[in-house]
Amino acid sequence: MGTIYITQDDSFIGKTDERIQVRSQKQTLLDVPMIKVDGIVVLGRATVSPAALMELLERKIPLSFLTGTGRYLGRLEPPLTKNIFVRSAQWAASGITAGTNSGTDSGTPSEKAVHLVRGFVRGKLKNYRNALMRSQREYDLPLQTAITRIEQVLEPISRTAAIDSLRGLEGAGSAAYFGSFGQLIRAEGFSFEARRRRPPTDPVNALLSFGYALLLHDVQSAINIVGFDPYLGYLHTAQYGRPSLALDLMEEFRPLVVDAMVLAALNRRVLTPADFGLEPLSGAVSLSEEGRRTFLRLYEQKKQSKFKHPVLQKQCTYQEAFELQARLMAKFLLAETEQYPPLILR
Repeated sequence: MGTIYITQDDSFIGKTDERIQVRSQKQTLLDVPMIKVDGIVVLGRATVSPAALMELLERKIPLSFLTGTGRYLGRLEPPLTKNIFVRSAQWAASGITAGTNSGTDSGTPSEKAVHLVRGFVRGKLKNYRNALMRSQREYDLPLQTAITRIEQVLEPISRTAAIDSLRGLEGAGSAAYFGSFGQLIRAEGFSFEARRRRPPTDPVNALLSFGYALLLHDVQSAINIVGFDPYLGYLHTAQYGRPSLALDLMEEFRPLVVDAMVLAALNRRVLTPADFGLEPLSGAVSLSEEGRRTFLRLYEQKKQSKFKHPVLQKQCTYQEAFELQARLMAKFLLAETEQYPPLILR
């Protein structure tokens, strides 16, 4: 079963024996064993019974709340794991004193923090480059300028010691990638000019934002399992309520999971312009109810698809890879390995 996505407004999430049940208007929408549930994502409004909440906490099953358009609101989850050594190493690498209430980085990040940021940025940009190279090779698209620009940005990463400078390289590489992203879309009725988030004003941006919100839920769940504090990151600065470390780790997965899935959904005509609507007040574009169900099904399928992990040399799903990368990060911070290897696929 994996993750349950609840899209029906005003649904009731309850528990009977060892099963989770979702009901709406006196109809049962879902009835599954708790043991098969890895997480629950509510899109819109829902009521959760006290018994279901207690069971989810005891079983360490995260419950996330998103708006109907996919904007992340928050989550209910059990306490951090008992692995204080992972969190201690995480804080030590940050250079931030526990209890600091500044909204920006304070203290001096260690070389370990810089190394991790290099890995996050390198992994993301190499996956961007590989995606463009694959499309150029398969569809004879004029993408060499963007590929060259990303390669120019990648070249100084290993010599760059300032995290702010690494953020600048990440931004430059992302700009080159998204500057060519529209050429990757071959479906009639869709276009892409630039990345627009708040709100997404076209269907492609709406899909990307929705997908990234789902990815954040999964990556944050993985780092919680390993024992990290999700709110203390390195590439993303510390801000109240922002899961910065989850945002850090999800960078290398953005092109592999969400971007690839969005392009496949559009280019294979699984989603069409009829699956989107415009909110007149905000100007935001969002999926229809049916389109949202289709997108959630595609996302779950993508998470469960398998590949050979280039470092561990074994078959795994993307769902498993979220936790594997978090554990590789923990091993590096605990000095059990000399490097953090980002997930890079060709």
